Order: sequence, then C-alpha cells, then structure tokens
Amino acid sequence: MSVVDERAAETAQQGTDEAAASDGPCCTVTMADRTLELRLLRERVHHGPSSSATEAQRAKGKLTARERLELLFDEGSFTEVEQLRRHRASGFGLERRRPHTDGVLTGWGLVHGRTVFAYAHDFRIFGGSLGEAHAEKIHKVMDLAHTAGAPIVGLCDGAGARIQEGVTALAGYGGIFRRNVRSSGVIPQISVILGPCAGGAAYSPALTDFVFMVQGTSQMFITGPDVVQAVTGEKISHEGLGGAKVHSATSGVAAFSYGDEAACLADVRYLLSLLPSNNRELPPREPTEDPADRRAERLAELVPAHTAHGYDARAVIAELVDDGEYFEVHEQWAGNVVCALARLGGRVAGLVANQPAVLAGVLDIEASEKAARFVQFCDSFNIPLVTLVDVPGFLPGVDQEHGGIIRHGAKLLYAYCNATVPRIQVILRKAYGGAYIVMDSRSIGADLSYAWPTNEIAVMGAEGAANVVFRKEIAAAADPEAERRSKIEEYRDNLMHPYYAAERGLVDDVIDPADTRSVLIRSLDMLGSKHADLPARKHGNQPQ
Repeated sequence: MSVVDERAAETAQQGTDEAAASDGPCCTVTMADRTLELRLLRERVHHGPSSSATEAQRAKGKLTARERLELLFDEGSFTEVEQLRRHRASGFGLERRRPHTDGVLTGWGLVHGRTVFAYAHDFRIFGGSLGEAHAEKIHKVMDLAHTAGAPIVGLCDGAGARIQEGVTALAGYGGIFRRNVRSSGVIPQISVILGPCAGGAAYSPALTDFVFMVQGTSQMFITGPDVVQAVTGEKISHEGLGGAKVHSATSGVAAFSYGDEAACLADVRYLLSLLPSNNRELPPREPTEDPADRRAERLAELVPAHTAHGYDARAVIAELVDDGEYFEVHEQWAGNVVCALARLGGRVAGLVANQPAVLAGVLDIEASEKAARFVQFCDSFNIPLVTLVDVPGFLPGVDQEHGGIIRHGAKLLYAYCNATVPRIQVILRKAYGGAYIVMDSRSIGADLSYAWPTNEIAVMGAEGAANVVFRKEIAAAADPEAERRSKIEEYRDNLMHPYYAAERGLVDDVIDPADTRSVLIRSLDMLGSKHADLPARKHGNQPQ
C-alpha cells in the first residue's frame, strides 16, 4: 500500500471512530437488529390484518390473496413488490388505519418456468377497495409487465373504489383502464374474478383477453341488485344479476367458469402454457408422442355424410389434435360455434369450428362475436388459425336482423380478413352463402383451403336453389313435386358436387378425412415462417 493510501485509510478509520463516539447510545443498534426488525415486519404483513378477517374470508369459501398467488405460481417463485406500501389519505378515520400493502399484493413469479406478473386484491383489508396507493401499486406492476414483455394476471376480489378517497380512487381506475388498452395485443392479460367486482372495477376485466369466474363466490355488474331494484323495481340476487353462470352462459363476459378456486387457477396456469409471453414471440412448442402422420380413421364414423344429420364438433377436434387435448373458450356461450386452443404436432393452434349439434351450426349474433374475438386474439399473439367449416348460413329471423346480425357478422369477417397468422380452412360438409365466405374462405385470405369429399359449397342448399332457379319449370310440370326432386338433383350434380370448388381453384385439395391431421401439421410447418404486412395506418375502423 502506498503512503497516500495508508494515510487515506487512517483518516477514514479516524472519522468512523469519531462518528461512533459522537452517536452515543444509538450506535448500539446493529445491522442484525435492523434485519430482525424487517423480518418480523414482513411476517406480520404476510399473515394479514387479523385471524378473524382470514376466518371470515374462508367462511365465504374463498382463499386469501397469498394462498391464491401460491396456487398461481410455481412453488417459491413469487417476488412481491411494494409490500410495505401504505396509503397517505386522511379523513373519515383513514389516518388511523394504514395497513401495509393497502389491500393489494403485486409482483411477479414463474408459471411453468416463464415469468408472469400478477396483482391480487386482499379483501381482508378495506374490502379490497381501490384507493390511490392501491391503484399505484397496480399501475407499477402493469408497467413492469408491459416493459418486460410478460403476461399479467389480475386476481380480483374487491369492493370497487374506496369511497373515502373520492375522485382520487376513480382516477386510479382510469390509469388501470389506460394500461389495459395500451397492453392489449402486446402481452396476454387475464382477469380472474374471485369475489365481487362491481361498478367501474368491472371494466378492467372486460378490457382483458380472458375472464375466469368461480361459481357461487364471484360476481360482476355495473350496478348492484339494490340499485337495479330502486330504478326498475326488479328484485334479483347478486348471483342472479352477475354470477359466474350468468356471465359464462348468457352475457358472454366470462370465458371460463369453475366450481372452486383451485380448479380455476390450475386452468389459468394451463392457458398460460399455451400462450406466448408477448406479441413478439411464438407460442411455446412442446414435444408430443402423438404421431404427426397418425390417421384419424374415426372421423369417417363421427361425421355423417348426410348434411341433415348432426354431430359434435368437439369430437372432431379431439380426433385431430395432439393426444385429444384442447382448451375450449366460452364453452357455455354461443354453443353453435366452438373455439379452442390445442396443439398440432406440438405447435399451438386456434381452432374455430361450426357446431352442427347446436342450431345446426348456423352463425348468429353471439356466435359471430365469439368467433371474431377469438380470431382477433389468436392473430394478436401469433397463434395459427384452423377453421373447420360445416355451416348452413346465417340465422334468419326478425330478432337477428333487428339485433344487428349484419354488423355483428361483419365483426367475424373483419377479424379473418385482418389476420396475418397462418390460416387454414377445412370444409367438412356444407358451406353455404355468405357464411362460407366469412368462415375464412380462400377469397378473404386463407392460406390453404382443404375439403372433404362430403363438401357442398354453394350459394344456398340445393332445395332452396332449385325452388328459385327452376320455379317456372316446377310450376308448369304435370307432377310438380317429382319435377322439383329432379331439379334438386340436377342442381346438386352440376354445381354442388365435391370437386366443383377444387376445379375452380377455390379449394386447394379434396382430402381423405383420415389424413386431415397429417395434412394440417404439414401445412402449419410450411407456414411457420409466414410473414405478412398490413397497410400503413393508425388502425382500422372495425364494426362495433
């Protein structure tokens, strides 16, 4: 050591000794004391406000916020941020109640080894209501998720805006909504409703990609039963107004509904395993022991050749995908179309299928909205689309026309036309009129179109077409019914035979149904490097 260094060291030691001497009794507090103090504080925060509050939570059949996070994340992987945050509001007694966390836990962890961010309302503290500090914690973790390019999951169990904090609480919700929109199509956003979610709080889940609910404990509504009764005179329970059954089967707000929180959070984890972390990545590909060239022989038995006979599209999907496993979205709503995520050859794909078992697979307002939303989501996150077509058309009727079937049907058309991911159409049987076009036909940009030998592609069914085209001949015939049957066959033979569309280049190939799986996997492999650019624009003005 040089002389200069020795003198510097002596000076530093002298300064330290003098400071220690001048500190007096305070110097007896050591780093170990402060560390112990921190540890004890963290333990108190971890255990929550009181045992009675925890018991009250469990009496409702609900887990605590920390128990939920433990189920969501890989064991021991959750890192909490702003655990010691407290509100700074005053008035109405708030200054005397300043619990740590301010009623929301925020941070990140691993789900199947990949980073995911989350926030979880703690109903035991201020009923999980949102105030300034509470909102800022959520803003922080949403910003981190956006910056890191990782999914975010909101575990919602709160009483809405904290009334005692007034407009500050409302501004906090505005910040959440703005971040929801900014991250839309950038990172997957999932809302899990595990308790009340009322008023303005309900809009954030509506802006996210998927909403999960638990039967009996979770409710969502803009105005509660008391307000509804006061304004309209209608008496209804919380569950009847906005419970899991209502939103999963009637309103379509919730994509998934479960009997308990553990099953719900297990499927949140499973959904995340199918999704990329952000819009710049591809979904994770997993190895499979299900052979890519496996012949799906059962399809010939599952799907009747006669178009008037129904079948379950889910059975077709199960036969095609890896190991028969698929994850259906909105299973209980708009059952005439099936939307599901699955793997084909280890590659994640989004499947859209008309469901002949419900309303003959016809497209209506709700089915169009359901499929459009799903197509748009898949396109946002680089998930290829496979469309299984067996559709007789759009549902006719005054209610549908007055309800805006034109506008709602256009949503599905817009979603497909705007999608740049690999798109493959498979026509199983009937594909009539505008519904054929909308279900990702070649004319609106499908990369590949295949058809089974049972396909019937036409403006309308042979019976209706014959009545229009040969109306005069049928009316003038000695036996109109026999003439009508003859003209139906003539129309079918000329314009609806299985190879008509293939002959005109509107179908790429007519395939054996048993080969569908292998054809799809080879096609997806070929399209894996597809790149398509949209026109330079701020955004489109899609139908609403």
